Amino acid sequence: MADANNNTTNWPELAGALYDKLTERHAELTYEFDKIEIGVPSGTGEKSDHSTWTVNGSISIRGRNLE
Repeated sequence: MADANNNTTNWPELAGALYDKLTERHAELTYEFDKIEIGVPSGTGEKSDHSTWTVNGSISIRGRNLE
């Protein structure tokens, strides 16, 4: 939740605020990855197995106002 100064205090709010700003400005962000490894759990709990995903390439996020 936001505090009295309208600052974000959690990741979902931060992501939403960033998306809103991108949309207003028709901006684009590009993330490039080179052998980034992500541990993906098979379920919840401390004893769940994990698979390792390796990501190469890029992800582009574009914002646009549909109004």
